[in-house]
Formats: sequence, structure tokens, C-alpha cells
Amino acid sequence: MNPEAGEGAAVGAGAGGRFRGTERYVATAELEMAVNAAIVLARPLLIKGEPGTGKTLLAAEIARSLDKPLYEWHVKSTTKAQHGLYEYDAVARLRDSQLGDARAADIRNYIVKGTLWEAFESDVQPVVLIDEIDKADIEFPNDLLRELDRMEFYVHETRTTVRARHRPVIVITSNDEKELPDAFLRRCFFHYIRFPDEETMTRIVEAHHPGLKRELLREALATFFRIRETPGLNKQPSTSELLDWIKLLVAEDLPPEALRATESKSLVPPLYGALLKNEQDVHLFEQLAFLDRRTSR
Repeated sequence: MNPEAGEGAAVGAGAGGRFRGTERYVATAELEMAVNAAIVLARPLLIKGEPGTGKTLLAAEIARSLDKPLYEWHVKSTTKAQHGLYEYDAVARLRDSQLGDARAADIRNYIVKGTLWEAFESDVQPVVLIDEIDKADIEFPNDLLRELDRMEFYVHETRTTVRARHRPVIVITSNDEKELPDAFLRRCFFHYIRFPDEETMTRIVEAHHPGLKRELLREALATFFRIRETPGLNKQPSTSELLDWIKLLVAEDLPPEALRATESKSLVPPLYGALLKNEQDVHLFEQLAFLDRRTSR
């Protein structure tokens, strides 16, 4: 969900209205408030939360809700801040020069625009996603401070300055794999997406699976939250995994009764591979089922 400004640009949400979620993205009131606050302040929105809670999808739904173009920058461990601005392909230019290619005479032919450059050139205010910023080197956020503040950067090869036509709505996601620098955090509006409660989760499932039988939905959610609350679980299933699991239940036409544990509440659920992601957790449920059967005799 989120923003920023450039030369002659309207600040923040000026022309865009307010984010209210969409029919396929259920946003809590707190999340809507965070998105709109970041837009008003013209600051990047830093989003944290458990994996599978919709952090990455948020930017796309903000763009869709506010009718803005979306530019996505998915960060990897090898990503440098420069990659989001531009890259100069000196090797290709040298090769073309040796081959007598006329393109080699113009250095601009070897400047590859990054995500931020493309967003800066947008004719309307865009939404920019910087996804999983904590995957990169610790210096990565600091290296973007000037560009995110001033909404401009200098291209040394052509000796020109690229300025944003409109300050983008900027959404930055983090999985909290490493601490982000204080100087970077001061420039962001922060929001932590809490794991949905049962009422919110019901709305999320209904948005993705309209027409789902109420009894099946009730049993699926009961099983899902029971799994998440199991002591000793290595990896709790996420929202996205619940949606995958329900899709499989519907495809296999499993009745609600199939989700009710007949012998023990600790039985491994059907199609558990969508919810349990390692053998330790599967083994844990098998052990719980075995112990429960023994004590119930």
C-alpha cells in the first residue's frame, strides 16, 4: 500500500484519493490508515509481518485501487542500490566498438534504466514496490536515502540528472531478516501486518473463494488455527497456504466431515502438504495422534 515527490509533482495522495482495500485484498482499518498516512506524509511505507500475510501483494492492490501504474523491484542478496537507478554496460559498448558498430558512439545506448528511473519518468504518480529490502547488504537502504529524499539521481556517464515527474507512492517490505539502519527507518512510515484473527481470515477466504460452503469454511478455519496453535510447530502455516489448502479441498470435493478428527484432534489433516512444510512438523502431528489414541483407550 504507499508514496513520494519530484519536480512539479503533487505531494502524496494529492490526485489519487484514499486507499480502501479491494474486493480481493482485505485490508484492516489499521492497514488502510497506515497506507493513507504514508501517502499524506509523502514517505515510504515500510511493511513488516509474517510471511504470507500479503506484504508484497499490497503494493499491487494500492496501484489497482488508486488506478496508478505499478513498478516492482524485487531485491536479492546480490542487489545493489545502483541497480534500481541504472546500469552502464561497458562490456557491450567495448565489444560493439571493436566490431565497428555505430551505436558505440553514443554512450546512452548502453545505459539500462532501473525500476526507479522508469518510475520517475511516469506521466502520472506511480506506485513503487521495493520488495524484501532486508535481503540485500546492510548498506543497501542507506545508499537509497538521497534518492528517496530528493527524488532525483545523477547519471555520471551522461552527466545528467534524472528527476521524478511525480513523487511515487513507495511500498517497502521486509521479513525482518536483518536490522535496518536508523537513518532509513526515520524516513519511513512503519506498519506491522498482524496475523489475521478468525473474523478477518473469514473475509479473506470469502474474497478468494466466493460461494464456499459455510460448514466447510468453518471446519477448515478451525483446523487451520488448531495447527497454528500446536506447541512445538517449526513453521506455522500462513494465509497464502490456507488459501491453497482450501482450493485443494474444493477441487477434491472433500466434505466438512473429512476435516473433523474422528479419532483424535491431533490427526494430520487431509492434503496436509499445503499446510505443513517440513517432515518434523508432519512427524509431530503423527506423534500427537499416536499419544492421543493411547491415552483415550
